[in-house]
Amino acid sequence: MAIAALSSGVTGLNAAERALGNSAHAIANIGTQGFQPSQAQFTENAPAGSGVSISLRGQQLSQGEGPSATDLATETTNSLVYKAQFDLSAKVIQAADQNLGTLIDIQA
Repeated sequence: MAIAALSSGVTGLNAAERALGNSAHAIANIGTQGFQPSQAQFTENAPAGSGVSISLRGQQLSQGEGPSATDLATETTNSLVYKAQFDLSAKVIQAADQNLGTLIDIQA
């Protein structure tokens, strides 16, 4: 059980890191003409409870002369959510680590 929790925590950390990087990329390109930011989509891995994965949809530079499609308010909010997700995944890993330590102490 603790090993599965470690795995779920690590996949959560990785997904949050990639999503935060995607958001940072969108913010960095806010002044790029025609930039279309990608959207992070989180999904639960199969079987249920085995972790989380992320897919990024539709990042491209269009040929248009219009401004960037990046919404700074949305990206700022997303960054805060991804940070909270990262922190929560880290707490899952800490709890699993403590449980593993307890199990090892009981068996010793």
